[in-house]
Amino acid sequence: MANIREIAKEAGVSVATVSRVLNGYPYVREEKRNAVWEAVEKLNYTKNINAVHLAKGKTSIVGVMLPYVNHPYFGAILEGISKEALRHRYHLLLFQTNYDVEKELEALEMMRMKQVDGLIICSHVSGWNVIEAYKEDGPIVLCEDVGDKDFSSVYIDHYDAFAKALRYLIQKGHRHIGYCIGRTTGTNSKAREMAYYDTLRQIGVEPRKEWIFDHCLYMEDGKRVVHEWMSLPEKPSALLVSSDQVAAGIVLWGKKEGVNIPNDLAIVSFDNHPISEPLQITTMELPLALMGTKAFRLIYHYIETGNIARKTEKLPVRFIERSSV
Repeated sequence: MANIREIAKEAGVSVATVSRVLNGYPYVREEKRNAVWEAVEKLNYTKNINAVHLAKGKTSIVGVMLPYVNHPYFGAILEGISKEALRHRYHLLLFQTNYDVEKELEALEMMRMKQVDGLIICSHVSGWNVIEAYKEDGPIVLCEDVGDKDFSSVYIDHYDAFAKALRYLIQKGHRHIGYCIGRTTGTNSKAREMAYYDTLRQIGVEPRKEWIFDHCLYMEDGKRVVHEWMSLPEKPSALLVSSDQVAAGIVLWGKKEGVNIPNDLAIVSFDNHPISEPLQITTMELPLALMGTKAFRLIYHYIETGNIARKTEKLPVRFIERSSV
């Protein structure tokens, strides 16, 4: 296989010019660029990407750990990450984990082996002791409130957002309030649960575990929630739903089952997904794409400068009142 010096000799240019062409740098005269590519084709040159990464000290690849690629919440974060990565001419390597610890470890090990320059963790099931074991292997940015942990993050205050939505329902006269959640574990889920218990107890209402609906991720889960709600001997008059997709399923399937929204069941949801507007679902807009954008900017800064000083940023949410309450 030809090497870069042979390419330079064949093209009649310097080794530096060949390097600039192969690595996509601008400001190379068009005739020289064409000569290099002609020599590459003639000599059947294949660039040794591992050697390039070793020489550069980076891969220009960022890993993104997320549980699901087809969930609107994580899809919106990924949209923000990918647009910013494209702007900076970086590639992404996605690790869909399905909240499997072994798959999360694969992503962390890829960073340790320098196959990616850093890792953005959108959500995880692994304990902090696991993630902390990889802290020296590359920059890690999380899309959650990390508290006093020594990691950088961009996050939404899910406790505050959930509490605001609850207070709105309480102001509207509701006392029997339940909620739908994707999972009951995890940092964001625990924050929502704490807000639920704290806010209701502040008005002297004891939360009911049977009014908490778990594993609510997609629109079709709304059908199950409606059936479970209808079967309850004592029903909540309102639901907080952590996803507009699930809320849409509740509205649509509820209508089929004769459930009047909001008279029988009021709904406040989260995300402000496009489906929430035509269905007139009251929702809390979460800046998820912006979270992804800012998470990538953080990790890009760390990769390019080597400065990994801890930074955290809380993003604001916006309440959108519609007719589902």
